[in-house]
Amino acid sequence: MPSIASRFFNRTLVPLCLIILCPPAVILIWFTNTHLQGSLESLLQLFIQHGFFHVLWGIWGPIFFGTKTAWAVIGIFAAVQLILMRVVPGKPFQGPLTKKGNTPEYKANGVACFVITLALFMGCSYGLHWFSPTVAYDNLGAILCALNIFSLVFCLLLYIKGLTKPSSSDHGSSGNPLFDYYWGTELYPRIFGWDVKQFTNCRLGMMAWPILLLSYASKQVELYGYLSDSMWVAVMIQMVYLMKFYLWETGYLRSIDIMLDRAGFYICWGCLVWVPGVYTLSTMYLVTHPINLPTWLAVGIVMLGSGSVLVNYWADKQRQIFRATNGQCKVWGKDPVTIHATYINDDGEEKKSILLASGWFGVARHFHYVPEILGAFLWTLPAMFNHFLPYFYVVFLTVLLLHRAYRDELKCAKKYGVYWQEYCKRVPSLIMPGVHLKFGGKK
Repeated sequence: MPSIASRFFNRTLVPLCLIILCPPAVILIWFTNTHLQGSLESLLQLFIQHGFFHVLWGIWGPIFFGTKTAWAVIGIFAAVQLILMRVVPGKPFQGPLTKKGNTPEYKANGVACFVITLALFMGCSYGLHWFSPTVAYDNLGAILCALNIFSLVFCLLLYIKGLTKPSSSDHGSSGNPLFDYYWGTELYPRIFGWDVKQFTNCRLGMMAWPILLLSYASKQVELYGYLSDSMWVAVMIQMVYLMKFYLWETGYLRSIDIMLDRAGFYICWGCLVWVPGVYTLSTMYLVTHPINLPTWLAVGIVMLGSGSVLVNYWADKQRQIFRATNGQCKVWGKDPVTIHATYINDDGEEKKSILLASGWFGVARHFHYVPEILGAFLWTLPAMFNHFLPYFYVVFLTVLLLHRAYRDELKCAKKYGVYWQEYCKRVPSLIMPGVHLKFGGKK
């Protein structure tokens, strides 16, 4: 049993620190990129000269609640995404069965919604001239502030909904209101038929990403009269990554994040504010740093970056097909190495499962994280190495995926027992080939 101190640290101190620190961090990242040329040293000098809270309020205070334009942008974009989720055709598919016997249902129309969203943005800005294509960049600080206010209130409503009117039996309270707000009270909340996680994670947070990239590129053209090599390289790799995400959306909605994380501050605020504010920061930096690359280097980075994204997709798809066919498929042209496992569910019933121990998942148990991190590094590389800030996302992603691997290892070790031990013997490498580690077990 965890100690009282451990529970206090994990369920009170950590959530409180993240809720307090993350919103100003996003605003400071935006300000440093757009007003200080991406220099953390310049930001530090401001803090030393004028004091941290004075500088923070001077940046954040005037736009703390956003602006009318920012709220209009968010409202229109959110409405469009909700409409597309509902009206764009797509095959129904189901998420994993929960511990309490519920199966979330979705519509697989992510790719079509992605393409339509890009077409609408380009058509309405460049074609119809309803708004400037730079609108997102020009109002980014106010948009992030408005998103922060919206998300904090939205998470509070989700907290109350999970306690008073949950969508399924997968809900509950820890008894700690702060932790419940941070972690959430429902696993799969729905509002008027819309799945909250699919909306916040896939259709608002992630769909804002490509729109921001296009706005950043447009702003650079407005400022300098041309699109730099560094900008188109970074945007191209990320567009490949985002298309991959929507091709694999059905797999993402069956991932550990969706299966285990309830809809609270951690996942909903993170997708609504942290994703647009932090995941795009290297390209945000490039707006005012039009770095020109040699043609051979630009082409090489695009090829390596796109290749990394495709390997990541290949690995995820490989396991998805393996599970969908119950192992009756080919992996790299051969019958897959399969571990047939049994486990006991929460109701005491014996269940069967299969574990893939060949293909990419024979190289390492979480090898698919390697090309994901490499892809992020390569779309950041055009920013060169004048400042650290553009690489913050790469560092954050690495820590995030290591933590995700840790969570997955513990979950699987507890669930599968001796079968997971057998899998670890067959595939001893955790993420990188040659790095042998089993969380909760022996090296």
